Amino acid sequence: MSDALRVIPLGGLGEIGKNMTVVEQGDSIVLIDVGLRFPTQEQHGVDLVLPDFTYLIERAANIEAIVVTHGHEDHLGALPFLLRQITPHRPKILSRPLTIEMARSKLDEHRIKDASLKRVEPGERIKAGPFEIELVHMTHSIPDASGVIVHSEHGPIFFTGDYKFDQTPVDGGPGDIQRLAELGSEGVLLLCGDSTNADRAGWSLSEAVVGPRLKELFTHCAGRILVTCFASNIHRVQQVIDAAEAHNRKVCLVGRSMRKNTAIGRTLGHIDIPEGMLVTPRDLEHLPEDRIVIISTGSQGEPLSALRRMAYGDHQQVQLHSGDTVVFSATPIPGNEKAVSEVVDAISRRGATVITTKDAPIHASGHGYQEELKLMLNLTRPKYVMPFHGDYTRQQLHSKLAQAVGIAEDHVFCCDNGDVLEIDRKGARLGSPVRAGVFFVDGMEVGDVADVALRDRRMLSADGICVVVATVSEGTTKSVADPEVLLRGVPAEEEEELIETLRDAVDDSLEKAEAQGIDDPDRLEEFLHDDLASVVYAKLKRRPMVLPVVVEV
Repeated sequence: MSDALRVIPLGGLGEIGKNMTVVEQGDSIVLIDVGLRFPTQEQHGVDLVLPDFTYLIERAANIEAIVVTHGHEDHLGALPFLLRQITPHRPKILSRPLTIEMARSKLDEHRIKDASLKRVEPGERIKAGPFEIELVHMTHSIPDASGVIVHSEHGPIFFTGDYKFDQTPVDGGPGDIQRLAELGSEGVLLLCGDSTNADRAGWSLSEAVVGPRLKELFTHCAGRILVTCFASNIHRVQQVIDAAEAHNRKVCLVGRSMRKNTAIGRTLGHIDIPEGMLVTPRDLEHLPEDRIVIISTGSQGEPLSALRRMAYGDHQQVQLHSGDTVVFSATPIPGNEKAVSEVVDAISRRGATVITTKDAPIHASGHGYQEELKLMLNLTRPKYVMPFHGDYTRQQLHSKLAQAVGIAEDHVFCCDNGDVLEIDRKGARLGSPVRAGVFFVDGMEVGDVADVALRDRRMLSADGICVVVATVSEGTTKSVADPEVLLRGVPAEEEEELIETLRDAVDDSLEKAEAQGIDDPDRLEEFLHDDLASVVYAKLKRRPMVLPVVVEV
């Protein structure tokens, strides 16, 4: 008898985010998605939250392929961190063109140059150990979204990815219902389905509804308009650009990920921006305010996002004021409601008008509602169901929907991360669970939660903080002013000498960065951090928190 098939979620169950699932048979593993989530406000000192990779690190040589359903952070964002953990093994990474290019951009940032990235189109079959991988076109809030079929000797497993049944998507390509129906006729062994909106009755709005609503909304705005949405929501970015063009407004992209993803989208033909429409933040002060639209990151209230910095008056280039209209063209991910509410309140304190989805239909969810989940179940007619991508409440609701369309209760498995579903000719059952927790990221380093939290608290209380501001010419590493150094709680008997040493170290570090071709402000700050931290330790034999800030002028 052949080996049992094992499906092991390492992330994405009982939570929203950090989706990652192992499909294993014998000594071969195919990994579906490699996502992350962002920290909560209580997780001080943490930049990102990743799935615990331990199970994969111990079996790195067995990973045949990593398949990514689409380019959102909760499905793709942990890829560079995983690849660093399983070096020197480099499994092939499979996805559609936009997702592959987003993956390439992330890996370039982490200086990973030897990854095996392969573009795959729906309908192709790619061999991966004992499995064959096939993608199915689905509609979501980003182009090139896919479901994934893992063909095995026991039968096909279908991962829906994030999806909705949008019959009028803005890119003109509805989901491949024909292939889903064919798959149902062939016999689906297991459906792993998106549960994000299992608590919403009916059908989701079409993305095509949003564009006209934005154009109508812009008609009533007299001053500057700032629209915030996910940087990866390329369809929404295009709709904002179209609305701006209809009202003769220029568009400014704010936020590194917004600029980067828009550039990738333009290269692949997903975004069309008229010649001369884009302006830089430096151009804003020279334009009439009724001719400006700003598209910004920060719709989830992320601590370091552009919008949050604007809300609290910390952004170097955009200051919000009375007459501005800030449009939230996104809904808070469950768990982010408090952070978003705080940002909305801070924006209001600055006199700007805030418009959210409660005020106007300016957002359409990328996830199907209950009727769409039932349609998926009826099309694919799976033998077994495992609700994915949702907290436990939503998983339970998805389970009830599956039972409502005729799937036996004991054939629906509401699992937690680390649970192991084993399937063979005798049937399906839960096996012994595996380790599945979280890794926390601080900067570029992956570590244990206690290490990160305790280190930050210890550094601040015992060794203080050192803030260094480097002012450079925009797009270069050329210093245009003396570095500013601020010490707080740093025990140094000769403070003036330390400040001069750090100023010299900044100049040396900028020269090195220039030689290595580093001019992006975020990467430049990381580069400065490493150099300055070494200088401070050599001088003090202590490790205060070092915060470099790069200001472009």
